[in-house]
Amino acid sequence: MRVAAIDCGTNSIRLLIADVTQEPHGCQSLRDVHREMRVVRLGQDVDVTGSLAPEALARTFAAVDDYAAIIAAHAVEQVRFVATSATRDASNRDEFVAGIKERLGVEPEVVSGAQEAALSFSGAVSVLPALGAKKVLVVDLGGGSTEFVVGDGNGVLSALSANMGCVRFTERYLQADPPTEEQIAVAEAAVQEKLAEVLAVVPLADIDQVVGVAGSITTITAHALGLVRYQSEAIHAAVVPLEKVDAAASSLLSMTRAQRAELGFMHPGRVDVIGAGALIWRTVLRTLSQLSGGRVESATTSEHDILDGIALGAVRD
Repeated sequence: MRVAAIDCGTNSIRLLIADVTQEPHGCQSLRDVHREMRVVRLGQDVDVTGSLAPEALARTFAAVDDYAAIIAAHAVEQVRFVATSATRDASNRDEFVAGIKERLGVEPEVVSGAQEAALSFSGAVSVLPALGAKKVLVVDLGGGSTEFVVGDGNGVLSALSANMGCVRFTERYLQADPPTEEQIAVAEAAVQEKLAEVLAVVPLADIDQVVGVAGSITTITAHALGLVRYQSEAIHAAVVPLEKVDAAASSLLSMTRAQRAELGFMHPGRVDVIGAGALIWRTVLRTLSQLSGGRVESATTSEHDILDGIALGAVRD
């Protein structure tokens, strides 16, 4: 079956058109037909105002109009649209829902943090070897929230969505260019507070492997690998020592926006928010290293994430 999956987050909106096939062992697999991403910043100021800005809705609806045309041209049989953090938090989300339904003919799903976490895990581990009893932590670092999901070969064991993301933390804490030491310290303390909430629910100390997904993490990985342009084939499934990730994150955090914009792998829509993404990922990995007593020594990056989980779920649902 050919499906179209759309993931609408706080910073970007992404489209995946894929053919879903049933494998002999009972699992499903995806073959990409079309995949793209646009930065629309739907969550612009939503952390302050509590509502989706008119100009943010206009940018998002324009992207969805284009996506609708692409979907129509590819003989798609099933469409699934999932909206996450920014829409969950917005007082005017009914306006957003109506606009999407008008353009695509489907009801957008405004998923909970727990549902978002499960979708992220499903997508991220779809390309990993069989997990068995191995406990894997998937971290989906988005614009408004970050999902922490621990699971094994039987599926999700525990999960929590934390209200911290690259857009939210840039607007709250890292306004200077580059961020000041004081701003960084306050932001790091805020990440630690959120991690304390996660630890109360998710057993981070028990994991065997960490997998990071979404644009902030793939961008940091590109920097850690020394890429001069964005190369999905090099980034996907890359296993990078924690010290290299830490150095790359620290480098991006300390740069001015003009310096970030000069990096060949940097999407223009991430220039202003990647510093906060780098700070969050760096702090998360430092904490995991401490909690595991050094057992977790590297981070794996996956280009397969919630978008892939949405596509797989379009058939299961």
